[in-house]
Amino acid sequence: MSETAVTPKEFNKALDVGRPPNIKHLFPNSKALIVSGKYIDVAMRGKGKAMTMAANGRNHFVIRGVLQAAQKANAAIIIEIARSEGGASAYCAVNYWNIARQVDSVCNELGITIPVAIHADHYGIKKEEDIGAAKIEIPTIFEAGITSIAIDASHMPDDKNLLANIDLYPFIPAWAGLETEIGEIKGKTGLSTKEEALFLIQGLNAHDICPDWIALNNGTVHGIEQSGQGIQVDLTREIHETLEKYKISGAQHGTSGNNSDRLRDIVARTHTTKANVATALQMISWGLEVNDYGNAILDGNGDFNKVTGEGVTEKMWVEMVAYARANNLKGGNYKKLNLPFENRLLGQSESTRKNMVKRVESFVYNMLVNVLNAENTAQIAIQDIIRNGSHDPGPKVERMENPEEWTREKINDRAALIDSDKGEKGDFDD
Repeated sequence: MSETAVTPKEFNKALDVGRPPNIKHLFPNSKALIVSGKYIDVAMRGKGKAMTMAANGRNHFVIRGVLQAAQKANAAIIIEIARSEGGASAYCAVNYWNIARQVDSVCNELGITIPVAIHADHYGIKKEEDIGAAKIEIPTIFEAGITSIAIDASHMPDDKNLLANIDLYPFIPAWAGLETEIGEIKGKTGLSTKEEALFLIQGLNAHDICPDWIALNNGTVHGIEQSGQGIQVDLTREIHETLEKYKISGAQHGTSGNNSDRLRDIVARTHTTKANVATALQMISWGLEVNDYGNAILDGNGDFNKVTGEGVTEKMWVEMVAYARANNLKGGNYKKLNLPFENRLLGQSESTRKNMVKRVESFVYNMLVNVLNAENTAQIAIQDIIRNGSHDPGPKVERMENPEEWTREKINDRAALIDSDKGEKGDFDD
């Protein structure tokens, strides 16, 4: 692919044909190139051995910093929020219904010209009874500007996971990016298998559903990585090779806390194109001490180390810690400070706010350029949009499986033959 810079004429052409209908409707006069998640995946595959960051915009400072970094790196990017973070029971002020508006506003304010997808991550379906409400709610988030979604029914048995994806697919625009998942992200237990992955992807394919990404439980965790195990690269590679003919890419959840060499290994040896980063960006924006790959450093008492003069003011941090202690929040559960403190953080001085954004920008830029190999993928996505002349690049593969072999009854029978371990019970939401 050419690395020639995009001309203003090409950018305007991509802006004209590449924005999905919901984005054009919401932002008719916008110059922000908000696109389907499909185009972000296609761009990474086009460059080869590249994955971009899917940054969880838990606060406004993260959104700004990520967009500035992606612009500097000329990288196509994903801004996302998970259902636990920004759904109906959110712990962040940024949510499914305002994240696109924030991204669009910042892009226009700062002159951001790289392609951006807005992803609804971990749209969790934990039981069959959740499906009815999801059929109502999912259309509302696309109406609000979402351009990509992860249906996560991995909490349920394999047959019910597949059937939930099939039931909800009609409520997702055909042009939207689509992610599916096997195995909750819970670390050492309940690791995903190639049998589970093949069952899910074959069953979806039989119903003319061709996801762009699959997320696995490949050994990592959400939040702070303390075990040292992290991403199991060999397991990930084995599953991706099993799914080769379906051209599905990997979505790496729990990226925060995995060292740079392991992430480079994932880039080089698997088909992963999407790397979710949430906790690291939150901690960095606040001014906490992290190691070179974003894992927050805890002292001997299990407390975070605040870097003096970085991130939020020292006075604000004292108040945040006091709130956390009063509400028994420790470690990864500091994430629940986002909602009560967002407006207060936005009310800090301009110099403090810029400092918070700059910390995020510096970390993300280094990741995009020196770890994930996402530099100069923006023009690949733009060239793909212009070549297709559409906001929808279409599916990467056609149907290969026989629908008659994947009826509901046969799905149940097939699932019964899979040796599946869901691992320990508990709350593993992002």
